Amino acid sequence: MEKLYEIKFHPEALKEFCNLDGSVKILVKKQLEKLQKSPYLGEELGNKNGYDLSGYRKMYVNKKQIRIVYSIKDEILVINVISIGKREDMDVYANASKRV
Repeated sequence: MEKLYEIKFHPEALKEFCNLDGSVKILVKKQLEKLQKSPYLGEELGNKNGYDLSGYRKMYVNKKQIRIVYSIKDEILVINVISIGKREDMDVYANASKRV
């Protein structure tokens, strides 16, 4: 039987998700559903413009306009979403860096 990872949101990431436009929210939800089955689909993040996000991954949404930054806890089958947002001015990575 296929193991599904549980998606957990950082409180601020949940606010970011809730504030997305309806159509974008649906696209983010679809990507999160893919991650539940295959958490390693996203690209590894390392040092992003001075933000050390080693151990975290990013998943693109909406033609790379939106990014989901997350970590994986294999031992308990959990994906922790720490930031969702646009890449503009590296905000999504700055927010993620503050939350780790």
